[in-house]
Amino acid sequence: MSDLTLVIGNKNLSSWSLRPWILMKHFGIPFEEVTIRLDVPGTRAEIAKHSPSGLVPCLTVSGEAIWDSLAIAETLAEWYPEKNLWPEDMMARARARCLSAEMHSGFSELRGTWPMDVRCEHKALSRPPGVARDLKRIHALWTGARQDYGQDGPFLFGEFSIADAMYAPVVSRIRTYGPVPMFADLTDYMDAIWEHPAMQEWRAGAREEEAQGWYA
Repeated sequence: MSDLTLVIGNKNLSSWSLRPWILMKHFGIPFEEVTIRLDVPGTRAEIAKHSPSGLVPCLTVSGEAIWDSLAIAETLAEWYPEKNLWPEDMMARARARCLSAEMHSGFSELRGTWPMDVRCEHKALSRPPGVARDLKRIHALWTGARQDYGQDGPFLFGEFSIADAMYAPVVSRIRTYGPVPMFADLTDYMDAIWEHPAMQEWRAGAREEEAQGWYA
């Protein structure tokens, strides 16, 4: 598949954009990147040029648009089966899909209360009950995946997969608003995500946005 264009929002803010971006970077899937500055006059009109939902991210190819993070990931898995974007083992793959779908549809308290801000670390904010519940569930999901399927590598299912891409913004949030003592036993996993070359590139992009005055 050629001529892929990924339309994303600000690297510091758009957690949903990070998910397909880090996935494509990790697996070496070439794409052209179009970044749209969010929350300024003209944002909605600019996004509408690319995305029928009026939201980012959106992947376009040959005039067709795929406008949802998980749909983009599933489509890429179909287009590039040799890259194993999902775990190869059937049951591990099923678990990874469950984790990814739960992230896609849930954890609204965490996402709403702790917006992604990759420029900052260790704000040590309090955790209201809804955020605490979401964090407890995420800890259980990560721990279970690592114990059952992740023994052969640093990521949730050993090798990097769509599930890791879906939870990369959560790692960022914990770094920004934590520390969260509950996750002390998952430090190695979170470090693997945080120091991933693609995540480092994304973080550098956020700092560049800041230097350009996007967050003045």
